[in-house]
This record gives sequence, structure tokens and C-alpha cells, in this order.
Amino acid sequence: MSENASGTVIVISSHVVRGSVGNRAAVFALETLGHQVWALPTIVLPWHPGHGRSTRLTFSATDFDAAIDDLIRAPWIGEVKAVLSGYFGNAEQARSVARLVTALRERQPELLYVCDPVMGDLGGLYVPQATAEAIRDHLIPLASLATPNRYELAWLVGAQLEDNTAIMDAALSLGPSRMLVTSAVPMMAGGTGNLYLSGRHALLAEHRLIDKPPNGLGDLLAALFLSRLLSGMADEKALQLATASVYEVLARAVKRGSDELTLASDASSLSTPMAMVQMRHLLHPAQRRKG
Repeated sequence: MSENASGTVIVISSHVVRGSVGNRAAVFALETLGHQVWALPTIVLPWHPGHGRSTRLTFSATDFDAAIDDLIRAPWIGEVKAVLSGYFGNAEQARSVARLVTALRERQPELLYVCDPVMGDLGGLYVPQATAEAIRDHLIPLASLATPNRYELAWLVGAQLEDNTAIMDAALSLGPSRMLVTSAVPMMAGGTGNLYLSGRHALLAEHRLIDKPPNGLGDLLAALFLSRLLSGMADEKALQLATASVYEVLARAVKRGSDELTLASDASSLSTPMAMVQMRHLLHPAQRRKG
């Protein structure tokens, strides 16, 4: 069986029956951009809880761990080039995924693991502290790339992040060689930004802030950025395109008055976004100190 050129991705996050969050957003984006996807749900919900009461369908830790064992032993596991994890239903799932990533890396050291630490926002943690700690302790150290929002990064490092210098220092202290921080401090009025750090490079991708956005933007950005990296695209171009896609999808959904991202209607925005994104090179904290 021939592998697809872009590589197969295992995506592990929440699944909703209605909506475009978690696996629903990530899988659609990755498949639209040409990837084969293995999708493992951590929980199943009728819709995002922000829309109202939503019953959680959960898996026992034993069953989830057994499914991870199945994946590790799968005869097609050699197809997998990347793993993307997002929302976890409990701490045990995070530890199981750490076992999966470790096992895959033993066979394929260059495996790309993207950890989207879905745990909180401006209002604080919305997962149990034990789950957040499991992500911090077991998954962040394995990540090739982590994609926290500013508030999740603040929790992970235990510090308030009031400006982009603080965000950069926090990202450097946490460990992954590459980090993409959403909800960064904008430099343009009325904007919002994604701050990316890799080695000595710090990039800020900004666009206009849109109030009351639908959920799923972080899930979508992590998947799109991962896809662009897997294709061999340079970091700056990958960041620009992924940010433009998310902004364009968001703007179109809001213009329609939708309470969810309308990905099926906006698939062209994922592959060939037209939105303008302001790209800035920021001075790395280590470089500033040297100066």
C-alpha cells in the first residue's frame, strides 16, 4: 500500500456530533490538505458545552489504553508521520498518548508530535488539574511543537504573561524546540496574534480581532500548521498560511451568523487562503540580553 505524499497523521481529541471543534476541525482540515488521518476520540459530545447542556460519552481508562496498544501494534503504523493531540477526557489518556508517542519514536525518531494543550482560557482551567498536570508532565516534554494559547502557557509555567517578551521567555523555559502561542499580545491596534518561536527565530502573525468567535480556532490552527510543516514548507510561510486560513474561516462564519465554524463551505480557505496577515520578526529575549 502506497503512503500519501504528505504523511498519515494520528489525531487524538474530543469529537462532537454537531460542530467543528476538536477532532471534527482537525480531521477535516488535514484531509482537505491531502493527509490520511487516523482519528481517535477522547470523549464524544452532542455539541460544544458552550451551546448548553451536552452529555459526555466517555471511555474507561482501560479501554482507551487498550486502543492505544492496538495502534502501537497496527501493521500500518509505519505510515504515520505525525501525531496531534488536543482535548483529553482525563489524566490517564494523556499518559497513554505519551506511551504511544514514545513507542512510535522508537521506530521513527523523526516523528512529529504536536501537543495542543487544550486546558483553559482567560477564565482559568476548564479541565481537572490532574489532567492539566498530566499534559504538562508527560506530553509537553515529548512535543516537537506545542500550541498553547497565552493563558495555557501561563498556567504551564506558573507566571502571568502580560507582554510578548514574557511569552517568549515562558516558551523558551518550557522546553519544546518549537512553540506556537495563540492569543499573543498584538502590536497592531484592534488585532490579535500568533507568536511562533523556533531556535533563534520569533515571528508574530497578526490579523484583526473578531469578537465572539465560534469555538475550534485553536484546533484548526494546530492542524493547519502541522500540515504545512509536514509538506516541508518553511516555518514563516507555514505560519502565514495557517493564520490566514483560520482568520478567513472565522470571518466567513461570523459574517454568516453561524455559531460554529463552517468548514465544509470554506474548504478553499484551508487550501488557498486569500486573507492578509501582518508578519513581524520579533527580537528574541536572548538576543535582546546580548545587546
